[in-house]
Amino acid sequence: MSFLDIKPVDKYESYIDKAFGRASKRAGQMKVAKKWTRLDKIKNKELVRLQVVVDNLASDLNELDKRFPSIKDLNEFYKKLVEIMIGIVDFKKSFARINWAGKKIHEFHRTYRKKIRISKDINRITRFRKEFYGRINSVMKQIKPALEFLEFARKEFRKFPVIKEIFSIAIAGFPNVGKSTLLYKLTGSKPEIAAYPFTTKGIMLGYLKHDDKKIQLLDTPGTLNRFEKMNIIEKQAWLALKHVADVVIYIFDLTEPFPLTKQIKLYEKIKKLDKPVIAYLSKTDIIKKDIKDFQEKYKAFADANELKKKIITYSL
Repeated sequence: MSFLDIKPVDKYESYIDKAFGRASKRAGQMKVAKKWTRLDKIKNKELVRLQVVVDNLASDLNELDKRFPSIKDLNEFYKKLVEIMIGIVDFKKSFARINWAGKKIHEFHRTYRKKIRISKDINRITRFRKEFYGRINSVMKQIKPALEFLEFARKEFRKFPVIKEIFSIAIAGFPNVGKSTLLYKLTGSKPEIAAYPFTTKGIMLGYLKHDDKKIQLLDTPGTLNRFEKMNIIEKQAWLALKHVADVVIYIFDLTEPFPLTKQIKLYEKIKKLDKPVIAYLSKTDIIKKDIKDFQEKYKAFADANELKKKIITYSL
């Protein structure tokens, strides 16, 4: 499913107003049998009101569960995103409250339907329906926090990148070392690159085509300090490196917008992910110092076309 397609979660008052409104309309349109007494007419109309309220609220609450992705069906990357951006425990608790509300609504329906059916007093029948409405309103009011949390979750889901489950390459490195430029060089076409925002920045996705295969490339933002000290964007980038990437391209910038010692330290950290890491040297056209020794030590590529050939061999 597309996270962008998740529909908004309404306030509890909206669900109530819709259900009660439809119940009133249906009762007003109901055809009555000529043989019915006044008691029969009122009793049947009130029973219809109850049924319409229950049907509408049950449908709306059940639809909420279908509207969101199932955590168990998400891959590890998305599960981790839910954990750090939304909170899996709170997410599940919200649906538990929604399920509770659905059960209570059906329980009250059974109770008040029986009361109305056996009642012989018109005033009592009307009072039972009003009591039912009051209890239903109370139940829905109690799940107000759950509904508000799910609307918050919906907005967070919309920030998730739409990453395909295909062979993937992550481009890593410090900010401003040329990751986006390399992504453009490798994909070769600007329309193939799309930004899926996490917050104000995000992972950039591009696709490299070779024969009938498509290789997914991810430009991961952030400086990637210790996970507990990372901001949200950095955490998401690290999760992409850890759970999505089959291969990592690490960019060294020898013009040193960041100290080379720190760039090497991050490179060594990424190598601990136990997946292939390819070194690449950016901005070689403006580097004045000799880079040969460094290039040999890290087996680093300096030409994007040669790097592209290497990527293709990993995907075969």
